Amino acid sequence: MSIIAWILIGLIAGAIAKALMPGRDPGGCVITMLIGIVGGLLGGWLGKVIFHVHSINGFFHLSTWIAAIVGSIIVLILYRLIIGNRSRS
Repeated sequence: MSIIAWILIGLIAGAIAKALMPGRDPGGCVITMLIGIVGGLLGGWLGKVIFHVHSINGFFHLSTWIAAIVGSIIVLILYRLIIGNRSRS
């Protein structure tokens, strides 16, 4: 997939992850997109390691979107844990 496709998937997957996990997050569209891109890469890697499948098949494949969204949720949880600890200090 091209860089533009990864950015688009990242933006959408990050937004879906934030919608599934409502709450206050510092950062706007750029942070959402970065969380989505990193989450997509993480989800694809976890799919290969845990399930031994190639989960990043193409832009319109369901497995690509599921991997990106699950990975984005994981990254969002980690982001909230790290940023939440900083703001309380």
